[in-house]
Amino acid sequence: MAKIDLNSSIKRIAVLTSGGDSPGMNPAIRSVVRASIYFGRRVFGIKHGYYGLIEDEVEEMKSNDVSDIINRGGTILKTSRCKRFFDKEGRAKAYKTLKKHHIDALVVIGGNGSFRGAELLGKEFDIPIIGIPGTIDNDLSGTDYTIGYDTALNNVVNAIDKIRDTASSHDRLFFVEVMGRDAGFIALRSGIASGAEAVLVPEIHTEYGSLKKYLKEEYQNKKSSSIVLVAEGDDSGGAMMISNAIKHDFPEFNIRVTILGHIQRGGAPSDFDRVMASEMGIAAVKGLLSGEKNVMVGVKNRKTVYVPLCKAEKHTKKLKPSLLETLSILNV
Repeated sequence: MAKIDLNSSIKRIAVLTSGGDSPGMNPAIRSVVRASIYFGRRVFGIKHGYYGLIEDEVEEMKSNDVSDIINRGGTILKTSRCKRFFDKEGRAKAYKTLKKHHIDALVVIGGNGSFRGAELLGKEFDIPIIGIPGTIDNDLSGTDYTIGYDTALNNVVNAIDKIRDTASSHDRLFFVEVMGRDAGFIALRSGIASGAEAVLVPEIHTEYGSLKKYLKEEYQNKKSSSIVLVAEGDDSGGAMMISNAIKHDFPEFNIRVTILGHIQRGGAPSDFDRVMASEMGIAAVKGLLSGEKNVMVGVKNRKTVYVPLCKAEKHTKKLKPSLLETLSILNV
């Protein structure tokens, strides 16, 4: 990290949250606000993400504005997905809002779509922007972890532990659907942690024949209950479609489906997410004051890194081969 320039021309820093909410966004907001104040800067919160930036929902924030939020899920600044921001006219209006409040730099907490918008704004108007990865999917390249991923895993594992109790009591086969439209990170890691008998993810084509073979040879003959974890974006069509196909071929099976949905996003952030968000928030402010711009704060091999926003993309991060092997070995 370059040396912080306390005489930097950046005097006012704004922060917003964008896209899907994730546990840990509030600790990140808290960190950005207090780090800005610590380094003698004024800091402004923008409500409702890019929509609020376009519509001038901007308020100056003080240290006490972020008291007692480190333990809260969601985001006190609210969030949204704003299509208008992807039109040049919308970004021009957003920049006008920044200039109105004499804001010199922006911190964006969000995921892939949020960073695409940030990159466009930064390049078009030459304003320093740093992204903090806030998404439960953990699908951004350039960082080992994203804020909210650890909490989401804990939420999924806690739910599956409860589901297994009733599955065992009734000799049932449960298909449990988790979030992950384009990435199977939640499904794979929580599947291992919860002892799921099978995990279906978007990155790997679902071999229906192999699943049927497993259910016939393992579940039917050896186990009283089973959990099959399905990422919502898996090519099987999701938990409902794959369960209906299995019901058709195995009418004797006692099958239930649970779609965990948005409970995965909610709740108090884990200690891991709180600490990581706090560190990333400080790193974002330090980065701005040391001349970084149009980058994302990431964590690689336990070290803070700055990654160009154009490289902080989804669809390029791969599932960890060792985890796939772990799942295969443990499901004998």
